[in-house]
Amino acid sequence: MAYFKELPNISYVSLLPTTTRNDDRITVKNIFKRAKLRSDIDQAITAFTYYEIQENTRPDVVAEQVYDDPELDWVILITNNITNIRDQWPLSHNDLYTYCLEKYGSDAGVQETHHWETQEVKDKFGRIILEGKLIVDESFKFTYTKDDYTAVSVSPAQSVSNFTYEQRNNEDKRRIKILKPGYLGAFITDMRNMMKYSTSSQYIDRTLKVSYNPKEIGV
Repeated sequence: MAYFKELPNISYVSLLPTTTRNDDRITVKNIFKRAKLRSDIDQAITAFTYYEIQENTRPDVVAEQVYDDPELDWVILITNNITNIRDQWPLSHNDLYTYCLEKYGSDAGVQETHHWETQEVKDKFGRIILEGKLIVDESFKFTYTKDDYTAVSVSPAQSVSNFTYEQRNNEDKRRIKILKPGYLGAFITDMRNMMKYSTSSQYIDRTLKVSYNPKEIGV
């Protein structure tokens, strides 16, 4: 089931250059109508499993692997509240570097320091006394007591390049949640009900409504 086939229509005032009348209309898909997971399903831990997106794997490929239907890619996207593939889906290594070049302007800019962060520090018993990856200043120092009487100061700050920062963000996008196949039928039924129009002054039928036409009153 392709997502756009399920979208309702809207009778919109035509802005085409071939339009000859003020009341000429065209029927288009209402792309502003959007489905979402029912709250009881969204909050049910048992309704989901997790999936690690591999390099160059598109949403339709994931849908094929999980649901045996590539046209259910929209279920993958809605389940993870993804509305912008470029920003919210992991990029391939090459695409990521191209994105970084566009964002930071040059190879040198890509390798510049984005921020400084801590390295993990442990005591002699292997206990963590300073967490790693805490954002700090370049000159950050950390003092702790060694052997219960000796004060030790360390400089655990390390630089993180723009590329490393973007790469981490990209990797974080690889783990997504998957709606289990057993819940798929209920979700599709809910989605179809959400897409139907309710009775209103714009209502024509459950899948079509008319938009306001300012030309009819000379505005």
